[in-house]
Amino acid sequence: MEALCERLYRHPRLVGFFGVLLAVKLYFKLTTGRCHSRRRLDGLTAIVTGGNSGIGKETARDLAQRGARVILACRNLVKAEEAKADIIRTTGNSSVEVRPLDLSSLKSVREFAEEIVTTEPSLHILVNNAGMPGNRGKRSADGFDLCVQINHLGHTLLTVLLLDLLKRSAPARVVFVSSMMHLMYARLDVNDLVHEKLVPYDHLVAYSNTKLCNILTSNHLAKILSGSGVTVNSLHPGAVLTDIWERLPSLPRALVKSVLRLFMKSTEEGAQTTIYLAVSEDVEAVTGKYFSDCKEVAPSAQARNADLARVVFEKSCALVGVPVPGNPSRL
Repeated sequence: MEALCERLYRHPRLVGFFGVLLAVKLYFKLTTGRCHSRRRLDGLTAIVTGGNSGIGKETARDLAQRGARVILACRNLVKAEEAKADIIRTTGNSSVEVRPLDLSSLKSVREFAEEIVTTEPSLHILVNNAGMPGNRGKRSADGFDLCVQINHLGHTLLTVLLLDLLKRSAPARVVFVSSMMHLMYARLDVNDLVHEKLVPYDHLVAYSNTKLCNILTSNHLAKILSGSGVTVNSLHPGAVLTDIWERLPSLPRALVKSVLRLFMKSTEEGAQTTIYLAVSEDVEAVTGKYFSDCKEVAPSAQARNADLARVVFEKSCALVGVPVPGNPSRL
């Protein structure tokens, strides 16, 4: 310890550098929003897409801790079963189950939704959490940009197919996990929602466009569902160190794990705003809003454009082959 102190004494700039890092880390810790609601969810059913890892898993864990019956909707069933076992072990709630959902396949989304509608008498919370970064233009089996389908189109189809069940279960809540990336990189072309003309392919633009679409879809669904008892909101979880960063093109994994850890939220911290929107009494009547750190904030001007939200939602419904809720003639 004395040797370390002597070395630091000889390098005051190094001390200053680490001092700044610690100050920044402390600032992030102090400004990270937390859900303080103690509301119980006994007797309620929740679905969390991508609930096998990251903030999805921490969201599912919190809902289970409150007594909810939680359905982990996941593509990787092995990982999902491991998450299920861990959540049951840490919460003592055995009402956690896994059901297969591959958002990159519209057929899988339809099969999942049909099973839920057939087997579940009610659904009170739907958390559209699963996502992926840009992917260099890879296409899904349905022919769409993979990032667009997993982040946006799959969740749009899923939500629309579950709307009647949600309305019958009201009060109910739908939560879309978006990102502040929509503020910086989104360049949305409503005539190219699936990025056929995005040349050269830019993974940041692709990802950010899908996150903008999450907010627009959330806002328009909130308008459609007004008075139904179903609220719909979106959020930015913060910069969270999850495995999604390891899949981003061109980012050295060692850098992600060593440097970014200093400034990023843990998965438990990153799940707080999702949990807040899913359970808090403070937002039980709030709908069509965008949140960060458990506070309502303003998204981009594009995200607040009601006409754009309608067009994106209607075109998305057409792409996935479902009638526009409440207005099927507009397809």
